[in-house]
Amino acid sequence: MVNQTYTADVLVVGGGTGGTAAAIQAARRGAKTILVSEFPWLGGMLTAAGVSAPDGNELAAFQTGLWGAFLQELRHRQPGGLDHNWVSFFSYDPRIGAEIFAEWVQELPNLRWISGEVPIDVFRQGTTITGVRFADFAVTAKIILDGTELGDLLALGEIPYRWGWELRSQWDELSAPSTPNALTEMYPVQAPTWVVIMQDFAGTVSPEILPAPNYQPSQFASAWDDYGAETFLNYGRLPEGRFMINWPICGNDYGKGVGRLLESETSRCEFIQECRWHSQNFAHFIQTQLGRRYGLAEGVFPSPLEAFALHPYYRESRRLVGLTTICEQDILPLPGGRVASLFDDAVAVGNYANDHHYPGVKFSLQPKSIRWGGRWTGTPFTIPYRSLIPAATDGLLVCEKNISVSHIANGATRLQPVVLGIGQAAGMAAAMCVELNCQPRDLSVRMLQAALLQDDRAPAIVIPLFNLSPNDPKWLHWQLYYLDNPETYPASGNCPDLSVPDFNKSIGKFDCVQGIFHRLDWQDYRFTVTTSTFISQTWQLVTWRSHIDEQLQAIPDEQILTLWGHLNASGNWFLVEHFDKE
Repeated sequence: MVNQTYTADVLVVGGGTGGTAAAIQAARRGAKTILVSEFPWLGGMLTAAGVSAPDGNELAAFQTGLWGAFLQELRHRQPGGLDHNWVSFFSYDPRIGAEIFAEWVQELPNLRWISGEVPIDVFRQGTTITGVRFADFAVTAKIILDGTELGDLLALGEIPYRWGWELRSQWDELSAPSTPNALTEMYPVQAPTWVVIMQDFAGTVSPEILPAPNYQPSQFASAWDDYGAETFLNYGRLPEGRFMINWPICGNDYGKGVGRLLESETSRCEFIQECRWHSQNFAHFIQTQLGRRYGLAEGVFPSPLEAFALHPYYRESRRLVGLTTICEQDILPLPGGRVASLFDDAVAVGNYANDHHYPGVKFSLQPKSIRWGGRWTGTPFTIPYRSLIPAATDGLLVCEKNISVSHIANGATRLQPVVLGIGQAAGMAAAMCVELNCQPRDLSVRMLQAALLQDDRAPAIVIPLFNLSPNDPKWLHWQLYYLDNPETYPASGNCPDLSVPDFNKSIGKFDCVQGIFHRLDWQDYRFTVTTSTFISQTWQLVTWRSHIDEQLQAIPDEQILTLWGHLNASGNWFLVEHFDKE
C-alpha cells in the first residue's frame, strides 16, 4: 500500500458519526467509495467517543434515516433494551454500536474502509479539491467529504473556515456577546470531554483508579451536590451495571487551553493527553468518594486503556464558510408560535435544545425547549444543504460538526442524530454529483431531497412534523407536500389527517402495569401503580409517539389505566407505547 494512489468516485476522510453515515449512503447509492478513518471503530461520537447515550431526535417522528435504522438495530441487539439512564431515551454498549456500523460498511462491495490513517495533504486543481494524501498512500476522487472530528481537511486545503465566537453585530444573534470578554478568551470553542466508562462491581472491590498528573480534588468537589450520588451515576447508566461518565458540572468537561487543538500537532497531543488525565482524575475522585465498588469498566474499547473512549468527544470543530450559515435565529421557534424555521433546501432535521459547555461557567442562551409527551424536549429545526458546500471551493462537501454554522447555533447542530443526518445527506449528494457529473453547488436540491425521502434502505425526513410517523402510509405524501407548499407548513408542527397506528402487544418486549393516572399540570403526568408487583410506586408518564401525546392530554385526572411500554428506573418514568382505559 506504500506510495499507492487509489481512485474513487467518493472519498470520505474521517470515520466519525457524519463520515460513517456519508460513506454508507454514498456506497448504497452506487458510488465507488473509499472511507479512511483514524480509529478502528466507526461511528465517532456514537461509539469511539463513548457517547452511547445520545441526545436529540428522540421523538418517533424524528427517528428516520440512518438514525432510525441505527436505533432499530440497537433494539434488536442490546440485551435488556435501551431504557437505562435519565439523560437519554437510548443507552447501549458502545461495542454494539461499533458492530452495527462495521457490518453496514462490510456488506457493501463498492465501499473500501481503511483505518489507522489521518490526512496530511490535500490536492487541488485551481479552486477544486481533487485528492488527499495520507502517510502511505493517496486517494483521488470526484467528490471528497471532510468528516474529520476537527475539520482538518479545511485547514489542509486552505478552505475558509471559522473558529471561535462571533459577536452579536455579525448576525444579530441575541445569545452572542456584544464584545469580546473573559469567556470568549478562555474558551474559543466548547469544551470537549474524554468519556470514561465505569463499572459497578457490587459485592466486590474494584482495582484502584490511580490519579493522573495535576489531580486537584477540589475542582470536582460539588459535582453531584444538587443531584445526589445515585442520580449522578444514573445520568449515563448503561446496560450491565456500567456508567457513561460524561458529566458537565464540575466533572470531566475539559477546556483549558482548548485553542491548542489547532496550534500544532504537538500542542494538540498535549491538550488531548491532559483531557484524558482530567477524566482519569474524575474517575479517581468518584471512586474515592463513592467507594471501591465503582471502578473502571473492562474490555469496552479496543485500546490498552479499555475503559476510556478512543478519542475525546469534540463538541465543536473548525466551521466551514459555506454558501449559507446557520445562525441562532434558524434553530429557534419563530415569533407567533410557529415551532420550526424551515430552509427551502433542508436535508436534515434536529430538535435538541441549544446546549453549550464551558467548565465552571453558566452561559445563558435563548430558549428553544417545549413540553411534549410529558417531558421537556426541543423545538425542531432544519439543516440547509448550502451549509455543507464551501463558498468558493469545488469538489468538497463537509459532513460533521464542521458545517457552516455560527458558534452559538453549533450548540444544537452538533448533536449525534443531527450529524448522522448531515452525513447521510452529504453522502447522497456526493453520489448524485458523480451520477450527474456535476459539482455539489450545481446539484438540484429538489432531486436530493426526493432521493433522501425515497431511499430504499433508510428514508430520511427533511420536513419536521411532530405527528408524522415514518410508518404512516401518508408519510411521503406530506413530506413532499410541504416541500412543494412551504407556506402551508403548520405553525404547530402537526399535519392533518393522519391514522392512528395499530398496536400489537405480542410484538416486542413491553412492561404492562395497571394504575391511576394523575394530571399535575400541562404535559406533566404521574401514574400510581396498583399492580401487585409495584404497590404504591409512582412514575412520571412520558411518550415519544404523537398519538399517545394527544391522548394523554385528554385523559381525566384519577382515570384507571392499563399501560404498555418501558419502565426506566433511572429516570423514574414509564415510556408509554399504548394504554387502555378501565
